[in-house]
Amino acid sequence: MQNDLHIYNSLNRKKEEFKSITPNFVGMYVCGPTVYGDAHLGHARPAITFDIVYRYLMHLGYKVRYVRNITDVGHLENDADEGEDKITKKARLEELEPMEVAKYFTDRYHRNMDQLNVLHPSIEPTASGHILEQIEMVKVILEKGFAYEKDGSVYFDVEKYNNDFDYGKLSGRKIEDLLQFTRKLTGREDKKNSFDFALWKKADTNHIMRWASPWSDGFPGWHLECSVMGAKYLGERFDIHGGGMDLLFPHHECEIAQSNAVTGHDQVNYWMHNNMVTVNGQKMGKSLNNFITLDEFFSGDHETLDSAYNPMAIRFFMLQAHYRSTLDFSNDALNAAEKGMNKLFETFNMIDDLTPANESSVEVSKFEQLCTDAMNDDLNTPIVLAHLFDLSRILNQVNDGKEKLTKEDIEFSKSLLQKYLFDLLGLKDDKDKDDAQLINYLMDTILNIRKKAKENKDYQTSDQIRDELEKLNIQIKDTKDGAKWGFK
Repeated sequence: MQNDLHIYNSLNRKKEEFKSITPNFVGMYVCGPTVYGDAHLGHARPAITFDIVYRYLMHLGYKVRYVRNITDVGHLENDADEGEDKITKKARLEELEPMEVAKYFTDRYHRNMDQLNVLHPSIEPTASGHILEQIEMVKVILEKGFAYEKDGSVYFDVEKYNNDFDYGKLSGRKIEDLLQFTRKLTGREDKKNSFDFALWKKADTNHIMRWASPWSDGFPGWHLECSVMGAKYLGERFDIHGGGMDLLFPHHECEIAQSNAVTGHDQVNYWMHNNMVTVNGQKMGKSLNNFITLDEFFSGDHETLDSAYNPMAIRFFMLQAHYRSTLDFSNDALNAAEKGMNKLFETFNMIDDLTPANESSVEVSKFEQLCTDAMNDDLNTPIVLAHLFDLSRILNQVNDGKEKLTKEDIEFSKSLLQKYLFDLLGLKDDKDKDDAQLINYLMDTILNIRKKAKENKDYQTSDQIRDELEKLNIQIKDTKDGAKWGFK
């Protein structure tokens, strides 16, 4: 299939015309979440970015197999080779089984993705469901001489690999620089070099998630799962691998090394990375107290938020910046995005009320090619939105009697807005209600009733309200500043 789509290939640092390895079929693998906590704005960006890629490739006529993994084992604290597994730590603190934690947060992640209107992937494999395949890949890497065992753990020999291949070609790192800049890790004495990474780790006595292997009872390294599941579901060569910019090194660099060590060739044709989300110019993080979950955005239950936000406002906000650009959140920016989105929705909803003329005074057919060119230019959604705003302005001028359009041009405009605004950009317009504002209004009313009941010492009613909300997974917290609520 021939097309003019250009994408930014991180490996070659340039835009390239997209060519599928298999005609009319695209294999796409995207790194999904580690499910030990609620999804936040940073999780939303890759999900929305590659949802756009998925939608547009299908629009172009490709059959797409979209694989997005769930990491439920092996991802240790600080992305290191030592320390506690993130899910195991959460399970220990909550006194739960690790898979209870994984299931709980996976379900919540799926709910958030549905709220953002992110299409479900074709396949969503888990790391824990592919332990045997990961053990087999470690065996092959050992046989090829690119790994070594030490006290029950297996490490990838980066220096040995670099003699035959180019470790660092994706991120631009040089192996001689890694010795100086790789952070020191506890337990590094197990490794030949500090930048070697774990393929299999021997579990200590307190480690809950463990499996039998030829080397020890242990668990796979974090990087291994994606190489294994990409190969299993998309083959030794596939088209697109995506994820956040923070995964470029070391995660994706290690994936390349593992796959090359096994097959002798690159597994991925195009690497695509979305840039990070910042909050008022600072990287989002719990340590900076600017970490906001998606549920908090949708409920407004966070001290830095002015109000609750519709999930579609979050999606529209993301689309206003190119996926490779840093995206800075602020209440002002999100409010502006919501207003802009609603203006486009209002325009779309009034099109059927326009009075057609015998001839058009302005050209609208040009917008088809303009939007196509923008999408083909590395999925430039901000430019697409700019063109849709221009078309919206013309349609409003027609409504005001300042311009004229024929019936055919009015129908064309409606079809174009439908295709780009809803089908390709994935927005939804709920004309009957704004869910977030409605929920906030209802909850404020309920909490006021409960507050009055407590003031009147009607504790039975107060407790009943709390208990009934609990059944809806809504939790009430009484604080010195009043009652707060949030989703469990």
